[in-house]
Amino acid sequence: MTTADTGRDGPLPRTGRQESPEERADRRWCDLLQEVRVAQTGSQILFGFLLSVAFMPRFAELGAVDRGLYVTTVVLGALATGSLTAPVAYHRIFAGHRRKPQLVDSAARLVGVGLVLLALTIGSALLLLLRVATGSAAAGWVTGAVMLWYLYCWLLLPLRHLRRRDGQLDQPDDRLPPAVPGPGRAWDRRTGVAARHRNSPAEGRRHDARGTSGEGIR
Repeated sequence: MTTADTGRDGPLPRTGRQESPEERADRRWCDLLQEVRVAQTGSQILFGFLLSVAFMPRFAELGAVDRGLYVTTVVLGALATGSLTAPVAYHRIFAGHRRKPQLVDSAARLVGVGLVLLALTIGSALLLLLRVATGSAAAGWVTGAVMLWYLYCWLLLPLRHLRRRDGQLDQPDDRLPPAVPGPGRAWDRRTGVAARHRNSPAEGRRHDARGTSGEGIR
């Protein structure tokens, strides 16, 4: 069991987990699986809807541009689904080979690629839907605005919070009030540790006498 470091202002917060590389890989893998479950739900529902569009009666009325956009959307959806389900195949192949850290790193990169493909699939499907529903040139502008919102929520906002947190860790926190030593104790300016305060010259002489005779040493 590990304990937190102590200093002048009391116990200092731990800045990281005390875990082995295998434990860290297991924790990262569990976190990655939770992320994949969330992303897979959206991609599978969207991809299933796209597959059914080709069998609808109105599909035959689409022009050449809309048909090409539909094919592009279906291909992007298939690629996104393949990237987001790839960690399962990786795990089956790597199982029993004691390569969990390499598994997590590779799977994390594939999930990142899958999220990019999923965002492109959503944008392409939205553009196709707006073109068919409205037939207006504003469909492109609306789709572009929505994709900018995805970019902000999925990338820029997390990076902003991460950069702010790193800046706070680099700067000392002067807002916390200094800890008050207990009764009969005072801070030693040289060591920064609370030491017993000598209230009177008599007490100081008794302390020096105990130190000289060895009675105060155990």
